[in-house]
Amino acid sequence: MARRRMLQAFDAAKEIGNYADVPVMPVDVDPQITLSRNTETQPFYLAFAEDTVIALMSGRARVRLRDTNVNYWPMIPGDHVYVPAGTPHRLEPEEESVLIRFIGNDPAYRAAVFACEQCGGELDRLEWQQDLEVEATAIYAELARRFNEDLEHRTCSACGTVAEEISLERLGWSAEPVSA
Repeated sequence: MARRRMLQAFDAAKEIGNYADVPVMPVDVDPQITLSRNTETQPFYLAFAEDTVIALMSGRARVRLRDTNVNYWPMIPGDHVYVPAGTPHRLEPEEESVLIRFIGNDPAYRAAVFACEQCGGELDRLEWQQDLEVEATAIYAELARRFNEDLEHRTCSACGTVAEEISLERLGWSAEPVSA
């Protein structure tokens, strides 16, 4: 999707899918705004090097947090959630939801934190340097593929639960590996 001077969020959201995190403002705008339309629970928690703010435009969802004294924030349209730098968080839509996220425009550290659904323990953490010019879903799909392929990383060392493989098809993410 081409970056725009003016954001018509609902029209633009029709063109994108789960966790697309598409930058929508001109490249020199900082903080940048990203847009996604989500129907499925995010399969991992994201952690950003910088603070972020999530604003829900439509639908109902919850932002679940790890490593904080707040477990989650329920959201309805118009709500904003501030997520401090380094805090793993994920979106859990209760219905189709359109959201925007305010993040820094410069390339920055990101991490995907995979957690045990049984006991909450951390299963795996994959880190990368995010550049907003690279499609988020391509990165997320690659992280999910790596997680799916490694039974050891899907097995909780605390309780022994084996996490299910992440369905790329259900999320609408490409099953093809990113070429180097």
